[in-house]
Amino acid sequence: MPTSLQGIGVSAGLVAGPVAKLAAPPALPAPRPVQDAAAEAAAARAALQAVTDDLFARSAAAADPVAKGVLEAQAMMAADPTLADAVAERIEGGVDGPHAVEEAFAGHRAQLESLGGYFAERVSDLDDVKMRVVCALLGLPMPGVPSPGHPFVLVAADLAPADTATLDPAEVLAILTERGGPTGHTAILAKQLGIPAVTACAGALALTDDQTVLVDGQTGLITPDPSDEQVAAAKERQAALAARRASSHGPGRTADGHPVRLLVNIGGPSDVQASGVPGAQGVGLFRTEFLFLDRQTAPTAAEQQELYAQVFAPFAGRAVIVRTLDVGADKPLPYLAQEAEENPALGVRGLRLGRVQPAVLEEQLAAIAAAARASDADVSVMAPMVSTAREAREFAEIARSHGIEKVGVMIEVPAAALLAEQVLAEVDFASIGTNDLAQYTMAADRMEGRLADLLDPWQPAVLALIQMVAAAGQKLGKSVGVCGEAASDPGLALVLAGMGVTSLSMSPGALADVRGTLAAHTLEDCQRLAAAAVGAPSAPDGRAAINAELIGVG
Repeated sequence: MPTSLQGIGVSAGLVAGPVAKLAAPPALPAPRPVQDAAAEAAAARAALQAVTDDLFARSAAAADPVAKGVLEAQAMMAADPTLADAVAERIEGGVDGPHAVEEAFAGHRAQLESLGGYFAERVSDLDDVKMRVVCALLGLPMPGVPSPGHPFVLVAADLAPADTATLDPAEVLAILTERGGPTGHTAILAKQLGIPAVTACAGALALTDDQTVLVDGQTGLITPDPSDEQVAAAKERQAALAARRASSHGPGRTADGHPVRLLVNIGGPSDVQASGVPGAQGVGLFRTEFLFLDRQTAPTAAEQQELYAQVFAPFAGRAVIVRTLDVGADKPLPYLAQEAEENPALGVRGLRLGRVQPAVLEEQLAAIAAAARASDADVSVMAPMVSTAREAREFAEIARSHGIEKVGVMIEVPAAALLAEQVLAEVDFASIGTNDLAQYTMAADRMEGRLADLLDPWQPAVLALIQMVAAAGQKLGKSVGVCGEAASDPGLALVLAGMGVTSLSMSPGALADVRGTLAAHTLEDCQRLAAAAVGAPSAPDGRAAINAELIGVG
């Protein structure tokens, strides 16, 4: 066993504990002849319904709004009538129930993977649904989180939302997976639950049950069989982190008072409480596409206005930045006539959809404007996938024609970053989506786990583009935010603030760590760290340099 393993730290925290590995899914039995196709199909439909009901029940019982939404989306996968029909069709062709489920889900899985983007990120969710349906058919217990009777470090190839969303932080000390990445459900939910987590860690499954490991959710470093001295040092650092979290409150600012607005990313009304999101200064990214997905018909203008109003209501006097519909061939809607594309990530998506279906954008902007007029929230809109200054200008003209005063753009395409000054001259603000910016800058599919190192937001080329956008914002006196997962990394938050980024939008669970880290460093510190990260020869070198200052390790 190597002296250490390296993964991607996706939820800060440092903890040592014994390993408990997630049980592998059951193997399919040998194929068998189908004696009664009708009965076999009925059993398969009953299993799909049982899984659907169980996931909806888990969603209803979940206290956390993020977990609730994730489980509900997974339940809707199980409830998809096209899946049930595909299973029944194979049974009628002579395939037994469990193998019919396997084949039908494999077909849907291939479709999601080929679409890329949002849907490709849901492949692990679909795999989990399939496993649960097969278990229900075979009368087997659902493989789930182990229960060794003591706190443990959960190790798995990957974790499904239904497992992650129900983890008890008092029992699960940390999460370690061989697959996954910083934008997956494991990362998002771990941050929300405050559980240290490391994903994409090769060799994790070689660890054995009850073996002690030291997990660093900040650096992604895993130390098997740590010494007593290493464990003691880890406990001391974790205590300091807990104290910093506990003392974190108020607006975001550096130690010398430089303001950095701390905002949250949300997908709809279920993500906010009556008082908004505790600790957040507003919403930096409202992903409106979640109001359009999982429907067979388009939401009406009245439905959209009502949903927007529900989100705006708790944020009186605070910012809510609404991203217009970010769909396309990578996130297809069944009720929009969208042509198939060979490369959806480079096709008609985001603002580009307005070229072929302008009425969709017009109707959405009208609904946002109407809801904003009836609200006391400080509402602004931004367009995704903007590439040119002309696109920025045309979007701003349309939005302002509906009475929306504050208009911005997403910077996700390198072309927009390279000409940030011209693009920003046409709008009021910009927000950088680091997930897509890394994908397009490094020519690396964000769903390809083998390229996780290239998709790291610490890549110097990605940071250099962010720095260019921030500099353009400073020159023009316009705000530049970051709303990708990079904003939730406390070390990277310092780098971004040092570049001149004015706001950071993240999952709610990351707010305390980022706020506390900013408050412990001056603006001059942040500027020095930004220079070190951009000038580093590689992403690991840059991350290590900043982590060395934050936590005293290389």
